[in-house]
Amino acid sequence: MKVLLFSSHPKSPILTFPFLTHPKPFSKILASNATNLLLPRAHTTCSTTRPVSPPHRSRKTHFKSSSPSPSSSSSLYARPSLLEMKRDRAANRAKVYDFLRDLGVVPDELDGLELPVTVDVMRERVDFLHSLGLTVDDINAYPLVLGCSVKKNMVPVLDYLGKLGVRKSTLTEFLRRYPQVLHASVVVDLAPVVKYLQGLDVKPKDVPRVLEKYPEVLGFKLEGTMSTSVAYLVGIGVARREIGSVLTRYPDILGMRVGRVIKPFTEYLETVGLPRLALARLIEMKPYILGFSLEDQVKPNVEALIDFGVRKESVGSVVAQYPDILGIELKAKLIAQQSLFESNILVNRDEFGRVIEKMPQAVSLSRSAVVKHVDFLKRCGFLLKQVSRMVMGCPQLLALNLDIMKMSFEYFQTEMDRDLEELVEFPAFFTYGLESTIRPRHQLISQKGLKCSLGWMLNCSDAKFEERMRYDSIGIEEMETEPLFDMKNLLKPREEDDSGSEYDEDTEDEDSDDDYV
Repeated sequence: MKVLLFSSHPKSPILTFPFLTHPKPFSKILASNATNLLLPRAHTTCSTTRPVSPPHRSRKTHFKSSSPSPSSSSSLYARPSLLEMKRDRAANRAKVYDFLRDLGVVPDELDGLELPVTVDVMRERVDFLHSLGLTVDDINAYPLVLGCSVKKNMVPVLDYLGKLGVRKSTLTEFLRRYPQVLHASVVVDLAPVVKYLQGLDVKPKDVPRVLEKYPEVLGFKLEGTMSTSVAYLVGIGVARREIGSVLTRYPDILGMRVGRVIKPFTEYLETVGLPRLALARLIEMKPYILGFSLEDQVKPNVEALIDFGVRKESVGSVVAQYPDILGIELKAKLIAQQSLFESNILVNRDEFGRVIEKMPQAVSLSRSAVVKHVDFLKRCGFLLKQVSRMVMGCPQLLALNLDIMKMSFEYFQTEMDRDLEELVEFPAFFTYGLESTIRPRHQLISQKGLKCSLGWMLNCSDAKFEERMRYDSIGIEEMETEPLFDMKNLLKPREEDDSGSEYDEDTEDEDSDDDYV
């Protein structure tokens, strides 16, 4: 007799793990739609508590239910494979690229950069950049800006700049010049630079002006180019208390390399006769001269001055009087001015060189200004030959205010009882103030009954004039005329100015050809 044994507790399919012996890999088992894995995760863990057996089924049925079926629904165990995730990311990125191309943005440089997953987020970034005034061309110039999150990157940076005082009207140009600022960390990158500028005596209210002029400074290392350029300027004689003012007016200095830019510039000017300390004073007054290209501007302009009659030993004096002459398109101006002076004032090449030595700004005078002043002197009774002598002696005549010249000449004619030839001998008479100098000194001399030249009366300080008024007679040595420009005056340190901010927006770029004096 055969005995059939039936277990009262058949094995539950819940605890069967066919993948342990299945020929397919585990990942494929999970990816297949096996019906035996549809049960909740909690039921698949082994427990010391015996599970309740399902209703009795035949062994055949049991095996059938345990085998995986590709037609069944997906398992809760299933996760996207790495390949599927990569494909999804590629598809989303392609949509974002298509969106950018439709706008005119070239996304070629964005490969490898983390970008928004959806087009909507990218649209938000592009719209925000447009609200800042940036165009598609601006974005194409620096497409990496599209990797900046509006909330995490852009807004915090813009809020910080606004709190510093950077004006909204300058923000677009600010971002065009230095869009990398939108990647920066306020705490790690921006705040330390601002603190460093204040440590260089840049006043807090001037910091935003510095940033507006030279936003690239926010990307510099504190102990790199910035510190070395400042140290070199102090080393050649720029006063430490002037550094804040210098950087406020021309912050580009912070990005100049000493060995490549500043040192060659200063050393060359020393070779043409400009003392180092005089150059330091010029930098304090006009720091932007350091931005003139040595090879493309400075050297060619010095050569042009010599070619047009300026003596080599006078080049340093010319630069000291008019530093801007190093950075302008000089040769064309010299050609035009030499022709103008030869035809209207009768000066030859050498005489033209002497005019430039005495007043280098003459190269920038307009034709109308020169003609008006020459015509005025002719109406005063001077011959053209005399006008030529006067201009040679004092070229500043061609740049003075005509109304003031008229008042001075009327006083000379009606009150001083002198000959016109005295004005030919001392044309600088017109450069002195009528009420501040000419009238009071003439009255004192008249009261004392002294006979003196205009040069003896005017060409001295108030203290020296008072001393002269105690003389009983006038010595020959007192009659000598002092030079119009003395380099020694430039070697003196500047007087300290405690008037407040060094930055005056209204005075920038206001130089006029007709209003030199």
